[in-house]
Amino acid sequence: MDIAEMRQIPIADFLRRLGHEPTRRSGNELWYSAPYRSERTPSFRVNVEKNVWYDFGLGIGGDIFNLAGEFIHSRDFLAQARFISESAGVPMVQPDASTFRKKTSEPSFEDVEVLPLRYQALKKYLVERGISPDTASFYCCQLNYYVHKKKYFAVGFSNVSGGYELRNRLFKGCIPPKDVSLIKRKDGQAESCSLYEGFMDFLSAVTLGMAEDGDSLVLNSVANVDRSFRYLDGYERIRCYLDNDEAGHRTVEKLRMRYGEKVSDCRGLYKGCKDLNEYLQQRINKQNNNKLKIR
Repeated sequence: MDIAEMRQIPIADFLRRLGHEPTRRSGNELWYSAPYRSERTPSFRVNVEKNVWYDFGLGIGGDIFNLAGEFIHSRDFLAQARFISESAGVPMVQPDASTFRKKTSEPSFEDVEVLPLRYQALKKYLVERGISPDTASFYCCQLNYYVHKKKYFAVGFSNVSGGYELRNRLFKGCIPPKDVSLIKRKDGQAESCSLYEGFMDFLSAVTLGMAEDGDSLVLNSVANVDRSFRYLDGYERIRCYLDNDEAGHRTVEKLRMRYGEKVSDCRGLYKGCKDLNEYLQQRINKQNNNKLKIR
């Protein structure tokens, strides 16, 4: 099997050989839980027509060689090719020095427009997540954009590098670059910082009245934990409101290795829930049910 033949291998077949099946299909798109990292909400998409993939959790994507590189944690092209050939069970033809690999990637977001939150569909989505649109308007915006010449819109949440996290009822992704988001108090340097995995968790903390003491930092993916260090190094206390999953546990342990007793694991507050936003939604539902019983 030569390089050109490897590139023609359907990514879905490649993943199936590695033991990964899609969670759902939408048109030409297959959705998976990211196969090389831990997550609870599938954010890894394969376009079967173009034979490319995109990980919305990390903001990366490409062809089968890029995917192989994520599995073996290597950017070495020959190492990626060997991994593909071994996974396919077919010997690889050694490429010569003139072999050129064209990089295939997802199309970029085009004509991005940043606006205040206006669309009722986005406000309704926020309410469904337990977030008041008025609260969200302090920290979020509305993004209108085009992909494949089709117009889309989403709630946007900016990061320190000028990128945006995107959310609506049907879509979870980001406009690169991917990075953390820092929300500082207006009265100068705080002694403490609350750490969240996603901005819906941060907005949930604001709704619950938990984000008033100290600064807040949103990872926008636990893969960004190393990027958070330059901001967290200056705080005396770090309160972690991460997801109740293995990735959240590993991230807390990594932070404790660096900051020791400065780190507090606050996930016990919403034990039994996936994250802080699910906890908020359960509280709202319980309050609404109690009101109905009183009536």
